[in-house]
Amino acid sequence: MDSQQVIALRNSVRDCSDRGLSVASKWSSELLLSIPLAKLDAAYATHESTFSTSTPARSRSPRPSLSFVNPAVALIVPTTPSQHPHAPQVHLEPEYMRNQELHLEAQDEDFLAAAHACIGAREFLRAVHLLRDRKSAKARFLSLYSQFMASEKTALRDWHKLDNKRHQPPVPLNTSLLDLLEKVKNETNPWLLFLKALFLSNLNRREEAIESALLSIAGYPWNWSTWVLLGSCIGDGEELSSLLPLMPFPPTHPVVQMFQVKTLNELHSPSDNELSVCDRLLSEDFFPKSLWVMSLRACVLYHLHDFGQAEVQFEKILKLDPYRIDDIDVFSNILYVTDNKQKLSRLAHEFLALDKDRPEVCCLVGNHYSLRAEHEKAVKYFRRATQLDRTYLSAWTLMGHEYVEMKNSHAAIEAYRRAVDVNRKDYRAWYGLGQAYELLNMHQYALYYYQHATALRPYDVRLWQAQGMCYEEIGRLREAIECLKRALIGADPLETSINLKLAKLHNDLEEWTEAAAYHRRVVEVCRANARPVPDYAKSSLYVARHQITTIDGDLELAREYLERVATSNSEEVGQAGELLKKVKAMIVVKAQTEAETQTMIAKEVLPDASQPAAEQVTDLEAGSRPSMPTD
Repeated sequence: MDSQQVIALRNSVRDCSDRGLSVASKWSSELLLSIPLAKLDAAYATHESTFSTSTPARSRSPRPSLSFVNPAVALIVPTTPSQHPHAPQVHLEPEYMRNQELHLEAQDEDFLAAAHACIGAREFLRAVHLLRDRKSAKARFLSLYSQFMASEKTALRDWHKLDNKRHQPPVPLNTSLLDLLEKVKNETNPWLLFLKALFLSNLNRREEAIESALLSIAGYPWNWSTWVLLGSCIGDGEELSSLLPLMPFPPTHPVVQMFQVKTLNELHSPSDNELSVCDRLLSEDFFPKSLWVMSLRACVLYHLHDFGQAEVQFEKILKLDPYRIDDIDVFSNILYVTDNKQKLSRLAHEFLALDKDRPEVCCLVGNHYSLRAEHEKAVKYFRRATQLDRTYLSAWTLMGHEYVEMKNSHAAIEAYRRAVDVNRKDYRAWYGLGQAYELLNMHQYALYYYQHATALRPYDVRLWQAQGMCYEEIGRLREAIECLKRALIGADPLETSINLKLAKLHNDLEEWTEAAAYHRRVVEVCRANARPVPDYAKSSLYVARHQITTIDGDLELAREYLERVATSNSEEVGQAGELLKKVKAMIVVKAQTEAETQTMIAKEVLPDASQPAAEQVTDLEAGSRPSMPTD
């Protein structure tokens, strides 16, 4: 972080707050507080020195109106261009335009303050009324944003009027979006471009929304709301990779790296590279005390299934700030997976007393009851979370899981469908739909949803296994084998259940050699891992039988496998003993046959030892000489 970026981050706290973007303002302020104090002081000193020498002297009004005026905003926009030819170009506004906008903001300052207060009180239409004749770009932003929030509120109210009705649409319909979009279609101000991207995204015009968001970021990079909006428009990791070169900043820019990790977490597909990026962001050069980045790192560990390290990271966060609720639901998921009832119970009681009306806390309490197998109470809290935030994806998905546990497949399907309506990029909801339809023995439907989940997460072993089971149920064994082979790619090298399933499928197809190969793999893995003989006794017997019944089979291998089973305490001891007798007899017969064969070959090839050597040579020469014709 250089001094220019520090000042830009500091200004973004106020700029976002002034426009009612509380989440973005909170994000900026948390990052700012995590920067080492020495670096902050140096950046502020450098900025004051530069600003005092580079800004022309002009009269300053004694009125407090300048609290809403940020004279350095346009000066601190980073100017590092991307090398990609199609990336938006970062440019500074002319001085006269900045001065004009500052003058308009100063004139509107009292109205802006009143409108800001109304927005804080969620009186959006009143804010629109107050700003109806204001001319500044900030006033226009607040007016349009208030109109959008009021229309969203109305759409949600009308949507809930149709609760439990067959005509209720999947999501609330905001009929004002086209009118709002018309008002910003030709804007170049970065804040109004953010609104344009927001309206386009809600209209499902994804490509146009991405373009507007990139232009907004080029003009003002530290509005985190724009980055979140851009991330919501990205469909998968490949699309993110293709989008990164279009950023108006280098890939090492801290906000670009935070966006990359955050988006991949949302897509449930981070890698060890994202873990390294988080470690870099937590270094002394950037945000060493940032709880937000620490939480980002904990979520990466969670998605990488490193639950132990993720739990340690969350414990560190709560030790530094015991009142931080953000991502506490992810921590509860970790404790649920690791079956840590005691810690999850303590956490649920503490945060329920802290704020019972946060969706994350309701999700935490729901996980607590789910781990105690009190599924009805868990559903109650997950439903409460969705009432507080209709777009809270985890609550819909977890509610579906609870209904599956309660064998209520129809309610589970409804919950999972709501999750898919909220976010079609979350594989968990698609996977849950597949499970629910599988419970109903509707395997064709289940297969459809499993395929959607696999497309979003192509290296997830469980998803390929689920597909394989569905194909097996409908009798398409060849496709089931292909799915399970894909599952083996990402499976643990010591895994045996998939190999056993593949062996069974090949056996059903009467492909004995392939089946024996997978059984032999099971035996090798179990022996390498020092597992008890009963775990692989059946596979040993299968391989031995195959070697016995196959021409030129490896009888020594069969004997080795059978001896291990025959001397164990497995149920297959009797079968192994009988087969071992048969194998030993076959080995003796084979040895005798081979000896007789060798003797016959020797007699045919070697000369008779009873004749003198000279006669043997003469006979051999005579035998090799061609016969002469006679008269």
